[in-house]
Amino acid sequence: MSINFQSNKSTTKDNHLYTKFTYENSIVEKDAQGKFNVTPTAVDYEFKLDLKIPKVGLLLVGLGGNNGTTLMASILANKHQISFENKEGVVKPNYYGSVTQSSTIKIGVDKEGNDVYAPFNSIVPFVNPNDLVVDGWDISGLTLDKAMKRAKVLDVTLQKQLEQHLKDHKPMESIYYPDFIALNQGDRADNIFNKSANGEIKTDNKWSDVERIRKDIRDFKSKNNLDKVIVLWTANTERYAEVLPKVNDTADNLIEAIKSNHEEIAPSTVFAVASILEKIPYINGSPQNTFTPGVIELAEKYDSFIGGDDFKSGQTKIKSVLAQFLVDAGIKPISIASYNHLGNNDGYNLSSPRQFRSKEISKASVVDDMIESNSILYNKESGDKVDHCIVIKYVPAVGDSKVAMDEYYSELMLGGHNKISIHNVCEDSLLATPLIIDLVIVTEFLQRVQYKKDNESDYKDFYAVLTLLSYWLKAPLSRPGFKPINGLNKQRQALENLLRLLVGLPINNELRFEERLV
Repeated sequence: MSINFQSNKSTTKDNHLYTKFTYENSIVEKDAQGKFNVTPTAVDYEFKLDLKIPKVGLLLVGLGGNNGTTLMASILANKHQISFENKEGVVKPNYYGSVTQSSTIKIGVDKEGNDVYAPFNSIVPFVNPNDLVVDGWDISGLTLDKAMKRAKVLDVTLQKQLEQHLKDHKPMESIYYPDFIALNQGDRADNIFNKSANGEIKTDNKWSDVERIRKDIRDFKSKNNLDKVIVLWTANTERYAEVLPKVNDTADNLIEAIKSNHEEIAPSTVFAVASILEKIPYINGSPQNTFTPGVIELAEKYDSFIGGDDFKSGQTKIKSVLAQFLVDAGIKPISIASYNHLGNNDGYNLSSPRQFRSKEISKASVVDDMIESNSILYNKESGDKVDHCIVIKYVPAVGDSKVAMDEYYSELMLGGHNKISIHNVCEDSLLATPLIIDLVIVTEFLQRVQYKKDNESDYKDFYAVLTLLSYWLKAPLSRPGFKPINGLNKQRQALENLLRLLVGLPINNELRFEERLV
């Protein structure tokens, strides 16, 4: 779709889009009497967007898992226009579930005042997922055709058509530190480079592991003649790493801890550090605390983007909408009970208590900012909070079809109560894969955006922690000192408004004066 944005705020020069934007907000101060003093503010910025679309490579940690093989299959099916037939008829390839590929944005109203929408990826240039060059690491050495079959996600008639494209593709050797994932994953670990000739797992040279991964990244980039590379973790959930003084609390301590092979240096941390040192983005799609303070400081030091944590696909995405709805409506949720059972390898790994704890933490934080937004419903001084219970069970029979059951119990006026129960069955990897696509495409796009204040001469990149990725993540990583935003609508609005301001459109509002004023 071709769109001509006629705005006097934006100009195109030397394949770059330059846009002036005034950022308006309000600073609020509370005095000793509890009175709010609100002062409107305005700061003038100029944004610069590189319009050239680069050749991008994606390296997945966990390439041979359910998400990795489903991602490869989705790109190949769309790239080669592979249709298949199931019991409901012919299915044509698509990217349903992807915001960048299958959603729209309001760009204005027509002469009659009706809303007009355009595809999300038509506003500014984005990488086409069909053009992504994909590879990665996995502790399992199965070729991707066999790994796809093991995952049991896709229809068999589609798998058969994809076999020819996947049968010669084997993941690169990965690292395996047994203490960080469930012991039941040991049988899959036959494709690792940190082991001796006699098969002993070696965790006494973690800096060498960092250097090996850095070399893999450089070789991948060179071999495929890529402009950019992005690394994304979609492997097993690790246990939480302890945040310790002189270990992972600062960038320098982190590097020294890796070189001294400290036991609290996780595989995901090794991948993150290797990516940061190569100055390429690293995204954490699992709930473990990969981004300790030392990793964040290292990303700041090397001006390398990071984003996380944990894909927000089904139950949590609904929770971030429903909890916001209840609180915004003045209804007080007093308990949220969430039960899940799933039968894929993710569920198998999460059956271990320490790995489940990582997932429990990422799921629990999703309602925090909504509670804090309403001091009428929740009194901080009295410790008012939501009783939030989360249960995950491994049930092999359900496979990749995750079953989620939630009960929202809320207080109404004058002692009344409201109970909302939701039963949600979702095909886990077919929800997560479009999130991976969006995270990669938006991350690359954000690398092409720079800004400066009106009185500055040099353009800057966004801050290292890409909070604009929060829409796709359960426990969004925030800049130190700032609280994360979990409300799904707020997260989506931020993305839309960034695209709008870059092409010179006003940020979105629903005042609809065309309809409401005489």
